[in-house]
Amino acid sequence: MYTRDDEPTIYGLIPEAEIKREKAPRHVSKFRDDAKGDYVKLKDDHKTMGQAKVPVRQPESFMKKHEKEPVLPDRRTFKYPDEERKRPPVPTTKEQPLMGLKTSKNFITNNAVQNITSVPRMPQKVYVDTRGGHKNLLEPSGLEPVYVHRKDYGETPKYLEKRKDEMKRAQEEYDAYIAEHFRRGAMRSLSGDERQAILQGLKTNWEEIHDQYQGLSVVTDTAPKKNRKERMEAEMKQLERDIETIERHNVIYIGN
Repeated sequence: MYTRDDEPTIYGLIPEAEIKREKAPRHVSKFRDDAKGDYVKLKDDHKTMGQAKVPVRQPESFMKKHEKEPVLPDRRTFKYPDEERKRPPVPTTKEQPLMGLKTSKNFITNNAVQNITSVPRMPQKVYVDTRGGHKNLLEPSGLEPVYVHRKDYGETPKYLEKRKDEMKRAQEEYDAYIAEHFRRGAMRSLSGDERQAILQGLKTNWEEIHDQYQGLSVVTDTAPKKNRKERMEAEMKQLERDIETIERHNVIYIGN
């Protein structure tokens, strides 16, 4: 024990009773038994280190000849996969060929008739691209006009005709839909003067916003300046889209 001035006193010689802290009970998982059972179940005896003492063979079970040699499978006749396609063997010297066979075919006359009646083969079209006479086929080279001699050359492909019919049918359905709405009075079309007036009004609004945009400060160092600039840019883009839409469509329908 020490005083305020950190000097030892006699009270420091009195032994103090040791305070023992009680330890909290050790945590035991509720899955301990299951984990231990799985560990023991998957563990084999003498798998890693082997047995502590290798058992010795009994005198009756002594090692015999060729005991440690690998056991081969039973011997069987080998056959190739294409055994059925195998040609017959070469005849031996003891086998005698058939003798005395004769034919009445006149090979000379037959060859002459075949050559006379055969159609001569057309020579292949080739081109030479080197001085040494290197030849290449002309047809796959692109130098021979092949497609212009086809029967369907210059005709419209079938898929384009089909697409054209589908577009025509879709346009007819759309025209019928518009006519039905006109008949009910739920839709009307803008006249030329109304379309021009709307278009001119959109362009005037764009010019006014553009003049204001040109008068903005170059440096947008404050939040209000930045917000105003972004708002004016968004308005001009929307007006440009509207102008482009009206200019692209000559006929505009309005629902009542």
